Amino acid sequence: MKHTKIIAFSSLLIIVLYACQPFRPAPPPVKAPENKIKTNPYPQGVKRPQISAQELQQITDKIYQNETGANPDYLIIWGKGEAFPSLGIGHFIWYPAGETKRFDETFPALISYFIQQGINLPQWLINAQQTGAPWKDKTTFEQSKQDQEFQQLKALLLTTKMLQAQFIFDRIHQSIPQIIQHIPPQQRQYVVNNYNALAHSKGGWYALVDYINFKGKGIKTSERYNHQGWGLLQALQEMEAVNAGQAALNEFSRATQAVLERRVRNSPPENNEQRWLMGWQRRTQSYRQIIE
Repeated sequence: MKHTKIIAFSSLLIIVLYACQPFRPAPPPVKAPENKIKTNPYPQGVKRPQISAQELQQITDKIYQNETGANPDYLIIWGKGEAFPSLGIGHFIWYPAGETKRFDETFPALISYFIQQGINLPQWLINAQQTGAPWKDKTTFEQSKQDQEFQQLKALLLTTKMLQAQFIFDRIHQSIPQIIQHIPPQQRQYVVNNYNALAHSKGGWYALVDYINFKGKGIKTSERYNHQGWGLLQALQEMEAVNAGQAALNEFSRATQAVLERRVRNSPPENNEQRWLMGWQRRTQSYRQIIE
């Protein structure tokens, strides 16, 4: 009996002492750093992107074919003469530490997007989001293809293709306000009309999504030759005024081909960009197709 009383008294004393301790809230969960794209308020009179699951799947398949030939071995590449690797179905750019970021770097933002969507990522990839691509140059990249981390990354990109396409689609929504704010006020309505014509056309989202992923927004001054860009902004400016439907798809195809041909003409001869033009032309021709 005495033992029972002692145990009961001890338990009561512990409870009282614990209750008298100052309250210490639990520390907040540690989140991986994010790399979100900041945007301006969405303009009035501009169609907001909306897409069905079926159309997103079709866009996923087409972008995967465009960028990799539907070959998983091309999900992570380091192009000849480039200072960065390109990853995923959209060949998102990821610069190594210390490299000048001339083109839009999109892979760190994709890592953040995976985290936001609840994808379980290896810790080394979360850490590398801030430090840069884990290969310092193309030689190191080629030597690392059989490493465990490389194979982990390839498997991740192979199993998240549709989510990557959704990331690209969301980028359209984020980028349109930036593009429109970049245009002189007297030119905005013309560009908005061309964008809306595509947005209201079957197949228009594929053309817009693929091209902004393929050649960027067109607002960075570093993405210029002879002060002329080749991104989505320049393609929308190049378009003739057109109504929604097949005519809009045809005109966007023509306009994107025209700005890419101009890029090649303006490019430094040592870049030999002519070697890419035939592939670019095939790609812009695909914008004429209607996706139901």
